[in-house]
Amino acid sequence: MQTVDRLTTLLFVPGTRPDRFAKALASGADAVCIDLEDSVPAEGKAAARAAVIGAMDADFALRINGLTTRAGLADLLALAEAETMPRLLLVPKVESAAEIAMLRAILEDRTPPIVPLIETARGLREAHAIAAAPGVAAMMFGGGDLSAELGVALAWGPLVHARSAFVLACAEGGVPAIDVPFITLDNVEGLAAETRAAKALGFAAKAAIHPAQIAPIHAILRPTADEIAEARAALAAFDAGGGRAIRFNGQMLEAPIVRRFRRILNNAEH
Repeated sequence: MQTVDRLTTLLFVPGTRPDRFAKALASGADAVCIDLEDSVPAEGKAAARAAVIGAMDADFALRINGLTTRAGLADLLALAEAETMPRLLLVPKVESAAEIAMLRAILEDRTPPIVPLIETARGLREAHAIAAAPGVAAMMFGGGDLSAELGVALAWGPLVHARSAFVLACAEGGVPAIDVPFITLDNVEGLAAETRAAKALGFAAKAAIHPAQIAPIHAILRPTADEIAEARAALAAFDAGGGRAIRFNGQMLEAPIVRRFRRILNNAEH
């Protein structure tokens, strides 16, 4: 599986469905996240926590409950006693960098790379500080809860401003941005359109809720053969020009553009 900086898909699987774990790993997703939050009813959280955290596998990411809830605190304390840590730790409804600091204080040097979910207006306002907090490896846009708070549909148009602010916060913090899953499972064209829009806005990855969504997302977010070839040619031309601004394929090629080409090649190294 890829490191966080090359992650393009994150597939969620309910913590109550261990029968789906192996299938999720076989889906081709860059990371598989076992969910203890939204997909687990309140009456099932204790059992799911004991089963999942007690037998944690480092191949999986894990989403615990929010740290301002009793279930989230119980998740965190159970994780502190776990023999194995997840490869990534997703934390929902983060609204301040202090939550990240508390998590790291409890897990200490065993803290996995942290992926906060920004799902509220307050969290979005603090997103730049959360992204810059020590231990944060990426951030995820939680459009479902945010759309409910705003009273709008979970759709591209109503959330485009929030997505833009989120991507800017991730860029300021120097961490990749992960987009919310597309929830209409049978609408492949809608998934592709939303993924293309997310890529154009600056998202590096998109979450998924079904294995069938993985291939369409990869086809859009992973660099194409043409993009890789152009990036290699551009970097070769730039290096041959001594690192100075030059003309390349009818366009000006200078340091900021070169950074984008280097990122394309880095993301191509799967």
